Amino acid sequence: QVQLVESGGGLVQAGGSLRLSCAASGRTFSNYGMGWFRQAPGKEREFVAAISWRGGSTYYADSVKGRFSISRDNAKNTVYLQMNSLKPEDTAVYYCNYVFQYGSTWSPYDYNTWGQGTQVTVSS
Repeated sequence: QVQLVESGGGLVQAGGSLRLSCAASGRTFSNYGMGWFRQAPGKEREFVAAISWRGGSTYYADSVKGRFSISRDNAKNTVYLQMNSLKPEDTAVYYCNYVFQYGSTWSPYDYNTWGQGTQVTVSS
């Protein structure tokens, strides 16, 4: 059974930084790409960043490119999202998931399985 546990969110002022963590289980972690998504109030969930199974390739939404950095530790079954220069529009609940690449996009293997997410709130 897949389990995803996100942590590290909080309230931060614009320009600040946060580091999110996601502990994953239920699949052989090192065999899968991992991704971060976010959902703001009243909006659909959107892709933020993804990392290949070995960590050699990373991908970012244009809105976070140059400010966010995704990484992973396969020994700990954990994926991270370092968020710098945060903006109020980054305010959302952030989720991780196992992902695959389809063309130029990244999608979860299972749209019905998500963790509880971690709230990120950026004040202006």
